[in-house]
Amino acid sequence: MAKSPSTPSEMAFFNVLARCESFSRAARELGLSTPAVSKRLAQMEARLGVQLLSRTTRRVAVTAEGQTYLMHTRRILDEIDELDQLMLGAAVNPKGLLRINATLGFGRSHIAPLLSDFTNLHPEIQIQLQLSVDTLPLAYDSFDVCVRFGAPPDARAVAKYLAPNRRLLCASPAYLAKNGTPHVPDDLTRHDCLVIRQGDSRYGSWSLALGKRAEIIKLSPKLSTNDGEIAVSWALAGHGIVMRAEWDIARYLRSGRLVQVLENYHTPKADLHVFYQQRHQVPARVQAIVNYLTVHFEKSSVRAAGMFGSW
Repeated sequence: MAKSPSTPSEMAFFNVLARCESFSRAARELGLSTPAVSKRLAQMEARLGVQLLSRTTRRVAVTAEGQTYLMHTRRILDEIDELDQLMLGAAVNPKGLLRINATLGFGRSHIAPLLSDFTNLHPEIQIQLQLSVDTLPLAYDSFDVCVRFGAPPDARAVAKYLAPNRRLLCASPAYLAKNGTPHVPDDLTRHDCLVIRQGDSRYGSWSLALGKRAEIIKLSPKLSTNDGEIAVSWALAGHGIVMRAEWDIARYLRSGRLVQVLENYHTPKADLHVFYQQRHQVPARVQAIVNYLTVHFEKSSVRAAGMFGSW
């Protein structure tokens, strides 16, 4: 017998339960009893044939299957909301306070100029932009929108993919002329490597892969910093090899001031996302900036692909 499809109410129920990470908290938010929440989840899991949440005495956690279900149901619920707004003519003029967080270097170079143009399009939106060296936790009471490189940090947030991004190894022509060019990852242990310490990234080691084979290279840097722009400036000055996002060094690669090394080896992905709070009704100002960033970075990715080949 074919399984019946999930309903929007089931999808919304599971999103609340995953966000609350507690039957009792979800019950209070949904206006149900705790046993009713537990029973409804059990019915969903029985119908789907998978375990969506793992239970302990203190909390519940989303399983791998639950994460997949959560990702798709969020997309479906967003599309339903968008359809409702379209049919009901519910589009409103974006206004109010919009709190945005981004990492320091990327935020200064790319996000701040975009916000200058965005505020001209939406004069009734007041913008607070906070830049941070390290990736901050996505606290629901601190920011409306966060721009991040890398995988989504929080399953309870909506993650909108903006653009691909590669981390590249590069050095100045002067450094390579003096010290030689590395040909395999192990060569890096004999070079001056400029290390950036940010967030939870593994400090003092780089991961490089060729095909299915990955290598972890442990470094002993003479120069390290928690600011990516400083590390790039050291590389430009000929102090060593740096690993940096392509968005931040593209202009130096184009001009020849930096040269990519170990081009055939791949580093961990750091694709660009914008994150915002999971709500049944996304505020118009949040939707406006998310749409604006999406369109901009789609165009930027096309231009970059023409300059560098496939991302």
